[in-house]
This record gives sequence, structure tokens and C-alpha cells, in this order.
Amino acid sequence: MFSSRAVPALRAAAAARPALARSAVPALARRGYAEAVSDKLQLELILPHAALYQGEVTQVNLSSTSGDMGILASHVPSVEQLAPGLVEVIESSGTKRWFVSGGFATVHPNNKLTINAIEAYELDQFSPENLRNALSEAQRVASGSGSPESKAEAEIEVETLTALQAALSR
Repeated sequence: MFSSRAVPALRAAAAARPALARSAVPALARRGYAEAVSDKLQLELILPHAALYQGEVTQVNLSSTSGDMGILASHVPSVEQLAPGLVEVIESSGTKRWFVSGGFATVHPNNKLTINAIEAYELDQFSPENLRNALSEAQRVASGSGSPESKAEAEIEVETLTALQAALSR
């Protein structure tokens, strides 16, 4: 809990922050939309136990909690939470596609994108038949009369399997 003297100090600091932030950032560190360094994007797709992809790409399409995104070179720096869904990497030689269960994507200055995923699998590793069976079982458990914990787990499974089914149908 804050003391009564700290509250006015916090308000003053919050009011001064935008002015300080603008004056403290040198002009060279600011980034605009029209700054093109290269037409390629440096991508790292990383799991907790392995690096799946490192290289230069043309574009990356991904599913974030704020919606689907396409990331090109010179994208504005941002951090996005990944939703269960497709990560599509477009190279000059073709396209690679992974299904990720979640994680974060960080767009850095200087055309660098880092995707830290919890789990990621190439789409050709999934069987549509097995997916349909798993989805129907998860839906049965989610709508059943089980414990609240098992129903919550099944609802998460349904969300993830539905996203996987959508990724496979693209």
C-alpha cells in the first residue's frame, strides 16, 4: 500500500512521464514507418528446448491474441502474445508452416523478429482424422458433467484443436 505522501508524488511522476520520455529519447533512436534498411527480415523461431528456424525471410504471418498479423521488413517494433495458430514463414524459395500453441513474437528494430513459442510442430505432422477424434472427445468432456477442472482443461483443448483444424484447412 502507498503512503498518503507517495500518491501525489506518483501522480506528478505520471504527469511528467510523457514529456520526459520524448526529451530522453534521442532522435536517432526513434523509428518511423519509412525507414527501409533492407527488404528482408531476420527470423528466429525458438522453443524452450530448441531453435527451429534462424534465417532471412521475406514475410512472417502469425496468429496473435490481437488478431492475425503479417510482418515484413521495417515493421514497427512491437511485442505480441501468440494465440494458438499458424506461423507461416515466406522465404524466397518457398513457404514453411508451423502450428504453435502460444508464446510471444517480438519485432525488434533493424528488421529482426523473434518468436518464442511454447510448442511448435510442422503442419504435416498432424493427421486430420486423429484431430477430428481428439476434438470430438474434448468437446464431449467440455460439455459433460465432470469436475470444473476437467471441463476447463477440455475447453482449452477445444480452443487449441479448433485452431489447429483451421490451420490445416488453409
